[in-house]
Amino acid sequence: MREHGLASYAALSEQSLGREHDEPFKDERLAFERDRDRIIHCAAFRRLEYKTQVFVNHEGDYYRTRLTHSLEVAQIARGIARNLHLNEDLVEALALSHDLGHTPFGHTGEYVLKRLMKDYGGFEHNQQSLRIVELLEHRYPLFDGLNLSWEVREGIIKHSSDYDCAGNEAIQPYNPEQRASLEAQIIDLADEIAYNNHDIDDGLKAGYITLKDLTEVELWQRTFVMVGKLYPSLDDKRHILQTISYLIGELIHDLVQTTTANLRHNNVETLNDVRVLKKNLVSFSPEMGQLNQKLKKFLYSRLYRHSKVERMRVKAERFLTLLFENYMENPGLLPERHQQRFAIYGIERVICDYIASMTDRYAQDEYKRLYEPFERA
Repeated sequence: MREHGLASYAALSEQSLGREHDEPFKDERLAFERDRDRIIHCAAFRRLEYKTQVFVNHEGDYYRTRLTHSLEVAQIARGIARNLHLNEDLVEALALSHDLGHTPFGHTGEYVLKRLMKDYGGFEHNQQSLRIVELLEHRYPLFDGLNLSWEVREGIIKHSSDYDCAGNEAIQPYNPEQRASLEAQIIDLADEIAYNNHDIDDGLKAGYITLKDLTEVELWQRTFVMVGKLYPSLDDKRHILQTISYLIGELIHDLVQTTTANLRHNNVETLNDVRVLKKNLVSFSPEMGQLNQKLKKFLYSRLYRHSKVERMRVKAERFLTLLFENYMENPGLLPERHQQRFAIYGIERVICDYIASMTDRYAQDEYKRLYEPFERA
């Protein structure tokens, strides 16, 4: 089987650098297609359903979780890849795996574990995603992890945003001096497009931000006005959802046009041409980049630092810290299968893995089991 109709600089399954472990396959799926399927079926992917995006799961059934966010990133990333004639299977595998290593309670959990693990090797969620697919998933008879293709593992560890940057040690086997594939570069901005626009939707639904607040965001307001002219009789709900839809489309169009121009300007013809460049080729235009940055700043100050979000952040920081400290003092509280890993990875890293894997709900329940005297152990 071969991938047809792709650009000369796309990543191809048949040119993959391979998997860490040799294994027999029971069918003839392409390498990146198989990787995507393995990610979808792993336990860490299912747990994303109950991990915070912005709003904790118990705050309402409407709000995005890490799972629905990952699906939205995959949908956006595939659309971009199709327009650029890149490998959609690889893009989808990377989109679905990019948040596997996220902690409960979003970036709060990451900050807590980073602080608590500073003397024990640190914590960073891209490294944790890689650790999950290389070691912590136990599904196959001949190896630990998912045994994904090198290009998927490279894309996971090289995923970056304002929040995260992979540490030097974890990235060493993946040619840190080189650019990631275009498919991997897409994920950074598809992630941004998804969370910026869908966090607006969730924030409006929760009442933490209002349409009046959004009038100060040029990118939003001009699209909102345009939708109003196209559909003057729309109710507020549909007006908001159509604005988000048009805004996502505008960002994707700008990204595709700008990236196409970048490829042409840099005379890119092969994947190696992509890898040796000094900076990523997948980007917004300067104007769109500035407008998008203003939207991000608005969301940071008005939504992510809203008093109610802050209250949950403070609570989450407190009880995740207490869980970590309690496990350190009493390692026997961890399930037996985790205790068996102490001698291999060290008590601190195993505790970190255990907490990072928790869903919001499990972490809250564990806190109650340990600290509320009338809760069943």
